[in-house]
Order: sequence, then C-alpha cells, then structure tokens
Amino acid sequence: MRQLEQKLTEAQAKADLLIAQHRRARAVGKAHDARVAIGDHSKSAAFDRLKHKVTHNEAVSLAKSEIGADDVEDRFTAMEKSDRIEQLLAEMKARHA
Repeated sequence: MRQLEQKLTEAQAKADLLIAQHRRARAVGKAHDARVAIGDHSKSAAFDRLKHKVTHNEAVSLAKSEIGADDVEDRFTAMEKSDRIEQLLAEMKARHA
C-alpha cells in the first residue's frame, strides 16, 4: 500500500511538473509572438520618433535663429536712430553756436 501511495505521489508530482512546463512553454511562445508582432512596429515607431525629434529640433533652431536675427536687426535700427539723433543734435548745436 505504501509503494502505491508513493507511486501515486510521484505521478502527481510529475503531472504538476509537466503542467508547469506546458504553461511556461505557452507563456514563452506568447511572449515571443508578441515581440515579433511588435518588432516591426517598434522599429517603425522608433524611426518615426527620431524623425519627429529631428524635425522638432530643426524648427526650434530655425525659430531661434529668426529671433536672433530680429534682435540684431532691431539693434542696428536702434543704433541708426541713435546716430541720426546725435547728428541732428550736433546740427542744432552748430546752428545755435
């Protein structure tokens, strides 16, 4: 009777082990299938993200250069006005002197 119980226990342990191995194999298979399915999309998505990032950085750089150019132009305009004002003041002083 003891041998029969021992064999039954061993059989149950083997069955549990086989069930666990089967579940693991299914999980690994599903994970692999998911990686394969996502693989093409993730590469495409990564490329799209990179393309978007480059486009964004180009736009930011262009905007900064335009802002910088406007600032320089404004400075030149202000300097020209200042020079013109000083010239007019010098002419007025010369007339009154």
